[in-house]
Order: sequence, then structure tokens, then C-alpha cells
Amino acid sequence: MEHMTDWVNLGCLVWFLGCWVGYSRFARHMAKRTDCLASVMHSFRLAWMREVLFREIRMPDASIIANLERSVSFMASTTILVLAGIVTVLASSDQVYGLLQHLPFVAATTSAQLQFKLLVLVFIFVYAFFTFTWSLRQFSFCNVILGATPIFKPGDIDQAQRDTYARHTGKVLDQASHSYNFGLRAYYFSMAMLAWFIHPLAFVLAVALVVAILYRREFHSRTLHAMVEVSQDWGKPTAPDDHAS
Repeated sequence: MEHMTDWVNLGCLVWFLGCWVGYSRFARHMAKRTDCLASVMHSFRLAWMREVLFREIRMPDASIIANLERSVSFMASTTILVLAGIVTVLASSDQVYGLLQHLPFVAATTSAQLQFKLLVLVFIFVYAFFTFTWSLRQFSFCNVILGATPIFKPGDIDQAQRDTYARHTGKVLDQASHSYNFGLRAYYFSMAMLAWFIHPLAFVLAVALVVAILYRREFHSRTLHAMVEVSQDWGKPTAPDDHAS
């Protein structure tokens, strides 16, 4: 019986990783072909960077990036606290196992399987921490680029030079935002992980639900439709060479 549950848990882990990686690849692929949060935000970033070149006062632009950095920094700090909590639970897994055994709605498991699930959670939040800190660094790169950008007047540079600057600077902003989104996605899937402690079937359904929620928000949300309408001022959103939502 124990060997069978081991295989079931292994299958659950494969399903979990398959859905996570598969959805990430799907979102990256679709972002190049249809309107989504990633592609629309890319068009806004390009428009933003085109305007930056002609602004004598760039404090508002620096403030926007600083606000983004604060959001990422908050999530990175929160991830450290979550990791500390999981490690604490892992250290007292025997007591947690005894508690779970008394809950009628929790499927039968072993102490080793419980520790395995907790270790998977640890790896998820370690990954989230690294993506958040990398996002933070990339936003700091954007601040440096902004500070190094000369101030131009209309007519000083041609449209091709302006578009080149916007494309490359927008790419750095894109990558910073994508890293932040990858970290948030890790949080979404970690919520599905909680169902694994109850029953493998509940876990499978929870992972599918997370994928459905992510898909709807990124490709069919009301926020997306509103942003598409606003973006019409800059033309149809175009996807960069390597979109990641």
C-alpha cells in the first residue's frame, strides 16, 4: 500500500510540474499571437520609453520604477518569511504528521511522504525568491538606464533611433516584469500544493483550477479588455521577440 501511495505522489508531482511548465510555455507562445496582459503591457512600455527621451524632468518615471521595485521587494521579503515557516514545520514534521492523522478528511500518508511534500514547497519558494530578487535587480538596471539617457528635443533624433531605444529599454523592463510574474506564478501553484496534504485527487483538481484561473486572468479578464481599448492609441499591441507572461 505504501509503495502504491509513493507512485501516486510521484504522479502528482509530475502532473504539477507538467502543468506549471506547460502553462508557462503556452503563455509565452500565445503572447506572440494574441492580446494578453504581457503583450499589452509591452506596448505600454514601448510608448513610455519613447516619451522618456523628450522629458526634461524624469522624476515621475523614476518614481514609477521605484514603486515597482517596492512591490517586488515586498514579495521577496514575504517569501523569506514563508520559507522560514515551512522549514519550522519541516523540523517538527512528526508532530504535524500526528495532527494530520486525526483529521477525518485527510488521506492516509506517511511521515516520509509528508516531509517530501514540504520539501517540494521549500523548493517552490526558493525558486520564487530567486525570481523576485532577479526582478529587483533588473528594475534597478532600468533606473540606471533611465539616468544615463540623454535629454533630446523633437528633431534631435529620428524615429528609427527613438524606436531602437524604446525597444531595447522596454525589453529590460519586460524581463524584469516577467521575472516578477514568474515569482507570483510560483505563489499561485504553491496554493494548489496545500490540497496535496489533504488528498492527491484534490491536489490534481487544485492544479487544474490554478491553470484555469491564470489563463482567464491573462487572456480573458475584463482588465485585459480595458487595457486593449486604451492601447489603441498606440496601435495594436505587438509582442517582443521573447515574450513571457
